[in-house]
Amino acid sequence: MSTPVDDDPLSRERSHLASSRAALRAMREEVEALDITDVTANWVNAEVLTRQIDERIKALADLSDTPLFFGRLDYLHAPGAEGAEGGEGERFYIGRRHVHDAVGDPMVIDWRAPVSQPFYRASKKDPMDVGLRRRFGYTGGDLTAYEDEHLSDPAEAARTSKLLQQEIERPRVGPMRDIVATIQPEQDEIVRSGLGGTVCVQGGPGTGKTAVGLHRVAYLLYAHRERLARTGTLVIGPNRSFLHYIEQVLPALGELTVRQATVDDLVGQQVEVRGADDAAAAIVKGDARMAEVLRRALYSHVTMPTEPVVVVRGSRRWRVPAYELEDIVRELLERDIRYGAAREALPQRVAHAVLVQMERSGEAPDDRVQDAVARNTAVKAAVKAVWPVVEPAKLVLRLLTDAEFLAEHSEGLLSEDERKTILWAKPVRSVKSAKWSAADAVLIDEAADLVQRTHSLGHVVLDEAQDLSPMQYRAVGRRCTTGSATVLGDLAQGTTPWATRSWAEALAHLGKPEGVVEELTAGFRVPTDVITYASRLLPHIAPGLTPVASVRENPGFFEVREAAGAGDVVAACEELLRNEGSTGLIAADARIPALAEALEEAGLGCLAPGEETTAETRLTLVPASLAKGLEYDYVVLDEPQAVVDGEPDERTGLRRLYVALTRAVSGLVVTHSAPLPQQLTP
Repeated sequence: MSTPVDDDPLSRERSHLASSRAALRAMREEVEALDITDVTANWVNAEVLTRQIDERIKALADLSDTPLFFGRLDYLHAPGAEGAEGGEGERFYIGRRHVHDAVGDPMVIDWRAPVSQPFYRASKKDPMDVGLRRRFGYTGGDLTAYEDEHLSDPAEAARTSKLLQQEIERPRVGPMRDIVATIQPEQDEIVRSGLGGTVCVQGGPGTGKTAVGLHRVAYLLYAHRERLARTGTLVIGPNRSFLHYIEQVLPALGELTVRQATVDDLVGQQVEVRGADDAAAAIVKGDARMAEVLRRALYSHVTMPTEPVVVVRGSRRWRVPAYELEDIVRELLERDIRYGAAREALPQRVAHAVLVQMERSGEAPDDRVQDAVARNTAVKAAVKAVWPVVEPAKLVLRLLTDAEFLAEHSEGLLSEDERKTILWAKPVRSVKSAKWSAADAVLIDEAADLVQRTHSLGHVVLDEAQDLSPMQYRAVGRRCTTGSATVLGDLAQGTTPWATRSWAEALAHLGKPEGVVEELTAGFRVPTDVITYASRLLPHIAPGLTPVASVRENPGFFEVREAAGAGDVVAACEELLRNEGSTGLIAADARIPALAEALEEAGLGCLAPGEETTAETRLTLVPASLAKGLEYDYVVLDEPQAVVDGEPDERTGLRRLYVALTRAVSGLVVTHSAPLPQQLTP
């Protein structure tokens, strides 16, 4: 779209915003007015079409406090044109979704479209045929400022965008928001990587890895919508608080069909998790060796036939000898197909052997005869004896309660001490009465997949992946065997005893050894002084990792204070709440009840992690175990040594502390009465 030179740029841009909002409203009204009574053959089609229309209406919602467009590109030539003879350049407004006018001309271009890419990638060194890049500043939903970069003008020096910096440093209130206006070139490369490949993003605190992963989903849904509509997409987070925190990002980008879940949600379908393991048992149960233990235990149920099968049909008797049955069983085992699929194939293979005999005797049996033979009582009895049905939960229950059975199938894999670690001390009467742990549910999920293949999705995003065990990686990998994955995490923030040691190892367990590892090291969220302080822990928790380098111009507020008691901690919270934005009080889990009581006595209301902040309540009380992935404008971190002591070992404790120290966007106050961990001293 070409337009005349602006005489009053801000007024004209506001006019374009108003026109674009009107056009979006017209698009929505057009969908709302659709009459489907004449195009649906039956009620099923009507239901499907109605649901699609409802989703389209939701996707076309105009969020008053969310800018409809945030940038503009003025191309020197029409995109795709060759050289200066390509004709007059074009202008495009870049926004969260496509908007067109009554005749179909674009008024806003979706940020994911190829023509929008230079908004994120173009630079003075490589202008990508862009003459001007304009960024817009908003207050609420009102367009209040703009900033221009003449990328193809050699007389203009490259400079940092003030509006971009302001948007990055804007106070955080409420759930996580999209970063579509501030995506950086290195982030954009990951976002726009293809559907066919798996990408693993190693990123320190504040590098935007979660946002990059969510925006990659949005991009893939744009570029491969039809395919992913069939196969599905899934975002996996570490806990419900985290998922609640990020749940508005994709809807704000117009994507409403992405499912969100935790690993426990995925594997907890077959049994109810009511128990818990100690760290030693959880480590063994989460080890990849357990997959082979389960496979051995499952296939131990297959026994070689010792008796022939005799099928009676009318006056004829057809006999399949034991050695021929054994050949059939061995062939099915060698094909390495799922236990359940092989069991279903066995009666058909036996029936085929009978049909061969029938044909040799001059009969001409067809498929109906083969199916009838497969259902014959003698054949069914033989299959039941040779290849019995195995229920995954019962299999795992036997392994955990029968010492001899476990020893037999873990020989050469687990040590005697490891077997003792995972064996239950008391017998259990049934699957329903067992107090299953989260790690047990993962084992049952593995066993279920050995019996029947798990449904695979088109794309899976796995966030905070560093905390998964090898068996949990396998559980996630089963959900994308025929699809791809985006793996997000930070090795320095691994806070489980089985935390990931390397991304190559994690990708192998996931079943994606060919995945590409990308590293984000530019910190957009955590202030310089805060990340510098927290990075003192890196040599002790993740040697070799590149420290995050904050790119924020504002160094942030940082202070370490001695506190005589809970009153001083509450006072620090009251002080930080005088600033704009959200405040988080993070403390060791064991100290949360006492701090909650102190806040209540002071008349200071607080929220639980994941609950949305409001103008009235901007303080969240956060157990250190739930702090991962969350962020607050200001943070009070109570008693660092208690955070360390709250974990099973010092390394895990220091990693938990690293997470807690890096949740602040604008300022951090560390309060302590006990000595600080020595690793924090210079």
